[in-house]
Amino acid sequence: MSLLDPNPSTRTSLVVRIRNPRDDQAWSEFVALYEPIIFRMAKRRGIQDADAREIVQEVLMSVISAIDRFDVTASGSFRGWLSRITRNATIDRLRKATAARERIGDNATLQQLEQLAVSENGGKASLEEEFEQDRRQQLFRWAAVEVRRRTGEINWIAFWKTSVEGASIADVAIELGVSEGAIYIARCRVLKRIRQLVLDREAE
Repeated sequence: MSLLDPNPSTRTSLVVRIRNPRDDQAWSEFVALYEPIIFRMAKRRGIQDADAREIVQEVLMSVISAIDRFDVTASGSFRGWLSRITRNATIDRLRKATAARERIGDNATLQQLEQLAVSENGGKASLEEEFEQDRRQQLFRWAAVEVRRRTGEINWIAFWKTSVEGASIADVAIELGVSEGAIYIARCRVLKRIRQLVLDREAE
């Protein structure tokens, strides 16, 4: 399927595709999109890097084992389900650490667990809202990586320097040895592809 699919709603949902153990591309896309989100959510709750990476693996294994039972037609989003799995894995990790540290008189993890419970119940944003915000940011990063991989390096540099770094079209045209019109076209095309890829994924 082309990157600029005019009918994104016809794409098979990634949630459905990862149920197929032979669809390696679907799983690769899923991991690229959601692994950083799960890791950041764990880290944000005071989990150390090594433990956060273990939480990521636990969550991914939970998805593999339970995805066949997830009803894509039911009320409640997949992202909400995934965020709850992440939260539960984080709490389980903290509880295990608390039990171990209580034996040596260290209550730091217990306090951390209590703070987590308070923040989840009384925070300004719900867990799912936090997950959704992270997901949108990661979706853009993922789409940008995908588009960069599929487009020429000059086109990407033209887009990045003018759209992200704020360099002028004239300066970038001189740097790359192309016309200002070529820079403008390249920037528009790359941005359009990123937006389309994001829309395609959102439509799922």
